[in-house]
Amino acid sequence: MSRPAALRLFALLTLILTLGACASATQSERQALVDRAQASAERFSADPNMTWFRDNLAQAEGVLIIPNMAKAGLLIGGSGGSGVMLMRNEKKDWSYPAFYTVGSITYGLQIGGEIAEIVLLIMTKSARDSMLSNEFRLGGDISVAVGPVGAGAKAQIVDVLAFSRTKGGLYGGLNLEGALFVTREAWNRAYYGKDVRAVDILVSGSAGNPGADPLRQVISGTAAN
Repeated sequence: MSRPAALRLFALLTLILTLGACASATQSERQALVDRAQASAERFSADPNMTWFRDNLAQAEGVLIIPNMAKAGLLIGGSGGSGVMLMRNEKKDWSYPAFYTVGSITYGLQIGGEIAEIVLLIMTKSARDSMLSNEFRLGGDISVAVGPVGAGAKAQIVDVLAFSRTKGGLYGGLNLEGALFVTREAWNRAYYGKDVRAVDILVSGSAGNPGADPLRQVISGTAAN
């Protein structure tokens, strides 16, 4: 690995560890993240510019929702946040959510900060399988592109489509190429009250929490329309 690449990876891992440092959060804080993800899903589902998202959610292998993605920096910028992932099982039912943290490092002139909500549609089985690991990176083996916005928009053929909107309702082209996602294992264990991995939650269906049922209903309802 080259020195610049090593420094980039170190910075990215530092950001991830910083964002995930609050492993001792209360159950109410974990539930609050699920509730914020539900609210984001409802906004995306109701947004008239998210026609493609609504029409194609039923074909997606999974969805990852980041209710608050913070971006800030000057010459070296960073984006990060926490979110939840849901996947469809063989019966086409939507799983309970697994918790993840995401971090991304960017270079170049960047002034100011921004808060956005992000929804990733996982469109291929290969991406779905790759994203079941404890950590994964977008780009390379998991191709990612900005999701289409507006009537008549068409999507690229990629593994993951990223839809984003700022808190003011604007649609941004937040670059998630190279973003690193890490499972919040302590949060998953605490939220479900037992030792579970992301694959147990998302595929095996061996964990459940009624607090996440409203989120699952929003995703299922949107996919069914």
